[in-house]
Amino acid sequence: MKHALSEAALPRGFRFSATACGLKKTGALDLALLSSDVPASAAAVFTKNLVVAAPVTVSKANLRASKGRMRAVIVNAGNANCATGGAGYAVSVRTVEETARRLLCHPREVFVCSTGVIGVPLPLEKILRALPGIVQNRRPSARSFAELSLAICTTDTRPKTASGSFKMAGKRVHLVGCAKGAGMIHPNMATTLAFVVTDAAISPSLLQKTLKDVTHRTFNSITIDGDTSTNDTLLVLANGESGAPAIKPNSSAHRAFQKALEEVCRSLALQIVADGEGAQRVIEIVVRGAKSEAAARQIGQTIATSPLVKTAFAGGDPNWGRIFAAAGRSGVNFDPDLVDIHMAGIPVLRRGQPLDFNERVASNRLLEKHVQLIVDLHAGRASATYYTCDFTAEYVRINASYRT
Repeated sequence: MKHALSEAALPRGFRFSATACGLKKTGALDLALLSSDVPASAAAVFTKNLVVAAPVTVSKANLRASKGRMRAVIVNAGNANCATGGAGYAVSVRTVEETARRLLCHPREVFVCSTGVIGVPLPLEKILRALPGIVQNRRPSARSFAELSLAICTTDTRPKTASGSFKMAGKRVHLVGCAKGAGMIHPNMATTLAFVVTDAAISPSLLQKTLKDVTHRTFNSITIDGDTSTNDTLLVLANGESGAPAIKPNSSAHRAFQKALEEVCRSLALQIVADGEGAQRVIEIVVRGAKSEAAARQIGQTIATSPLVKTAFAGGDPNWGRIFAAAGRSGVNFDPDLVDIHMAGIPVLRRGQPLDFNERVASNRLLEKHVQLIVDLHAGRASATYYTCDFTAEYVRINASYRT
């Protein structure tokens, strides 16, 4: 999986651009556009928060109206356009209309996304002023894609990109994606803004099904702070410009496509966790021996969102008791006397009983950039993997002063 993108990695038939329109106080890039040269199959997953931002509402409606055939995504950072009432909804609609007019497509073929502070009016005039330039400056280049991935960032310390490819009928099919997210990260859906484009040919219905399956194992298996955003959106556009034949359900080509899409999404999801606000390390939580995958996921999520567990990892403290206790309050029924726990490869609990281990060695291993935690219930054959990061004082500092 590649993070630094080359021209050769880009799918055919897509163009990208970004600009600074004045939404970010720093003057950084804050408005971006991606477009397909031809109508593309589209799929999306959105936040399940009951508090929904206007751009999510508009994008959902457009996806339905277009029957899954879209042309572009217009996205701003610095303002979430959420809890802004009818005026905020009108801003999203007008943004879509003006973008479509300049791209010579129908408004229902345009997604609109926003990220940033909730409850602040989004100044439409700044977006409208920047639209002519951002449409004109679209380029099918790696540099333009990199600028787009930077423009969507808020508290991120770095942009997040990934690419993949596979061969089909003698043709190379490419996928490339970008994402933003460092805080307010928790399922469901998507826990971020993320955009993936591919030159594969695939129907909107099959693309939607594939994306839903992939999301379950990637973006819906990460958490930073247990808070789901109001703006979460994951979009995939597939324009068929690779020249490869259309992907059919249950075919080897579909399996190859799903694998490539999952690799891109997992890379983006883990980059989000690694860039968690104030984070020092990624924690991979593997729950094994559960009666069902749902049970394993529930235990993994409970451990991943425990402030006591996350602060222990921040200090390199092999406090397995916090992990054991979190599993016990997950709501999943299991026998504590059968549980094994390994922290960073070190057995700390076997059949519910503590083991002697070298605390200093364990602490040093817990301070590495990627730490694996294994909880084996010995209750069944199902398993699940969940990812989170440690919880530091820097997270508190960032979020205590986010608006001020």
